[in-house]
This record gives sequence, C-alpha cells and structure tokens, in this order.
Amino acid sequence: MTTNAAPGAGATGRDIQLYDALTAEQAEEVLDLIDEAARHDGQSAVSEQGRLRLRGGHREGVAHLLVHDADGHLVGYAQLDGADPVEAPAAEMLVRPGHRGRGHGRALGRELLNRSSRRLRVWAHGGHAPARRLAQSLGLSLFRELRQMRRPLEDLNLAEPDLPEGVTVRTFRPGEDDKAWLETNAAAFAHHPEQGALTQQDLDDRKAEPWFDPAGFFLAERGGELVGFHWTKEHADEGLGEVYVVGVRPEAQGGGLGRALTAIGLRHLAARHLPTAMLYVDADNVPAVTVYERLGFTVHETDLMYRTEG
Repeated sequence: MTTNAAPGAGATGRDIQLYDALTAEQAEEVLDLIDEAARHDGQSAVSEQGRLRLRGGHREGVAHLLVHDADGHLVGYAQLDGADPVEAPAAEMLVRPGHRGRGHGRALGRELLNRSSRRLRVWAHGGHAPARRLAQSLGLSLFRELRQMRRPLEDLNLAEPDLPEGVTVRTFRPGEDDKAWLETNAAAFAHHPEQGALTQQDLDDRKAEPWFDPAGFFLAERGGELVGFHWTKEHADEGLGEVYVVGVRPEAQGGGLGRALTAIGLRHLAARHLPTAMLYVDADNVPAVTVYERLGFTVHETDLMYRTEG
C-alpha cells in the first residue's frame, strides 16, 4: 500500500490521500460513506464494480483517494481506474451529504485531473444537477449516457422464446464454464470499455457475492460452443430483478438470440415473484434500446459520463 498527500494538503482544512489498496477498516468506512450518500441521493455514486474493488487488496491500475476534514473525519472518496491501455482513466467520486458545498468535491476533482495527467472520464450516477455543475466547473464535457430502464413483471406475457436453429440453453456451471464465458463476454463486448474487460478475478468477485445464483445465469450453445448468455441478478430487498448482462458473440448476432435470451431471463425473474425488472443500456446502442422498448421497458433514470477534451 502506498499513500501520497495532495499538494498543499491541510492548508484548506482538508487532507487528500492516495492509496493503491485499502485496509479492511478503510474499505468498510468508505462503504459506509457510499451507503450514507446513496440513502440521501437515492442513487449510489459508486458502481458495483467500484464497490467490489474496495476489498481484496491491490487491483492493477486502480487507486483510491480519501478526503478527510480538519478533524480527521472521512468526508469524500474517489476511485480512479487507469487499467485501460487506450481509454482515459475513469473515476467515480462522492462527498458526504453533510459536508457538501465546502469545496471538497472540486478539490477532489482537481486532484483526479492531476493524477490522470488531465486525461479523465468521470461518472455522474443519476445525472444530478450538482454533479453536472461540478463537471462543468472542472472543464469536463458530456461524453456518454447510460440509461436504467424498468418494466413491471406482474403482467409479463412473453411467448415461448424462439431460439435460432441448433441453439440450446442451459445454466452456468461455476468453475467449469468460467473460461468459456470470459472469452464469450470479451468477444460480445469488445467495444465496451468496462464489460468487455472483465477478468477471472472480476468474475470470482461476483460469484462470491450473496446475490450470485447460477440458476439465473443462462448460457446459449451451438455445436458445443458458447455463443451467448443472459446473466440475471436479484435485488430482493428492492423487489427488483435485473437483466444484469446479455451478450451474443458477433458471429451469432442478428438472428434473434439476444431477444430470446432476454425473454428467458425475464421469465425466470417473473417466476421468482419479483415485481419489477431493470437493466442498464447505453443510450447510443440503438438496436438494444429498441429491443428493450419492444419488451416494455421505459427509462427510469440516467447516468452520465463526462471527460476532458482530447
């Protein structure tokens, strides 16, 4: 673990420290901060991937910035992911609700710009107005729009899925299917900066989560080869079933497999008596948005990503 203080730390009543790994105690403190802010904002400022990276020690390319006030209280957090060899580093950040409006967010944003050599992408989950204003004050421009879409499951009336010829569907076998799934996921999302880069450690992190259930992880095969999948997720406390990720290998796209897999997963979630289904999709992924709209999904909220120019 390494730490570095921000230039001039303490002179403005705050201290920003950079870590390449957090202790278990630091991770729990940050998770508590994230939860407190989520209850206040109605939306988590840190994604599932970001929360998983808080634990387990060093992750290649990932850094954590902790902001403490003059009394030593944790008032802000940011995570900087510079693992992508092509894209600019991506960040997520938040300030404790009771300590906003005191310049902590702007100071944290400037530190992220410095640490990334002014090549930066920042998520504003929920697209709230204060986050938009902060992005603009840091000279960042809107780059990406990620939509959360939802539909009720009580009235789900989908016909039996029509699979392409020669395709069969079964559920995921942990340990046996890991390698084939990672390869298929990388092929299906070669264009996607987060999903397509998932590693065995990322998969293992998710398999260790309480929500993981291979019975809701569907694999499509043709000729013994994996060609697509639909991984569902249950948020039981919120009454939500998630279309967590649907992927189809490029050579198997265009034949209706993605729609069929989506329907299989939705039928599974409805059978689990979850009242609502949700999913995330990039706004510019018109084919996927069209499929989901035809399945009855509508936009619930939007996450925005901002970036430096150039």
